[in-house]
This record gives sequence, structure tokens and C-alpha cells, in this order.
Amino acid sequence: MTDDRTALIVVDAANVVGARPDGWWRDRAGAARRLLVQLGALERHLAQPSEVVVVIEGAAKAAVAGEQEREFGGLRVVSADGSGDDAIVDVVAVEKDGDRPITVVTADRGLRARVEALGAVTVGPRWLLALVAAESR
Repeated sequence: MTDDRTALIVVDAANVVGARPDGWWRDRAGAARRLLVQLGALERHLAQPSEVVVVIEGAAKAAVAGEQEREFGGLRVVSADGSGDDAIVDVVAVEKDGDRPITVVTADRGLRARVEALGAVTVGPRWLLALVAAESR
């Protein structure tokens, strides 16, 4: 459990992966895995202590099958049973109590409206991808 001073960043993995036309559609699990590996070092580039939750869905869930889950640093990975958007809303709803700042990374307008109604702030995938790019330099 984290305290109210630790920010929460919830990542819509499908939306972030889909923001880069790099052939992700040929290997959804591989694309999700690459994103998770990149996000494992994200905390070094954030302005305040943060917990990062990455929601994956569909075929991308194979990215965290078995032993591989340990390779993603301090990330909390949520494998959505159904809709990834619903799982993201559920995460925000559970975590919204207190003064903890919550940021959801997605470009999905419908999802943005749902989580903003719960008090979360939203940013687009470019924000996150810029931080990931800074890590690879």
C-alpha cells in the first residue's frame, strides 16, 4: 500500500502500444512485453514518487504469462478479464480516495471522460513515450 504522497500512473497499454505504428499488430504480446520492459525504468524520469499500474488486455496478456512477471521492475500489471477500459476505471475507482494524484495515460476519449469523472487527470501516450525515449538515450 502506498500513501497519499505517492502518485498513481495508470497506463492503457493497448492505447500506448497502438500510438506507435511499429508493427505491434503482428505480435501484440511482444509489443506489450517491450512496453513493460521500457516502463520498468520509468520512475527515474518522474517528478515525484509514483506507482505505475499497466493494464493489459486480450492477446497482450500473454506478455506476463508465467515467470516473466518478475522482469518488469516495480510495475503492477493488471490483466483485464474483459474490457481494458473497464479495468482501468476499476483501478481508478479503488484508488481515488484520499489526496493521491492519479494520472491515466490514454488517448481514448471515452475512457478519458470516465476517469476524469472520478477525479483522475489524463495525458496522452506521447507524454509517456517521451519519457520512455529519454530512458533509451
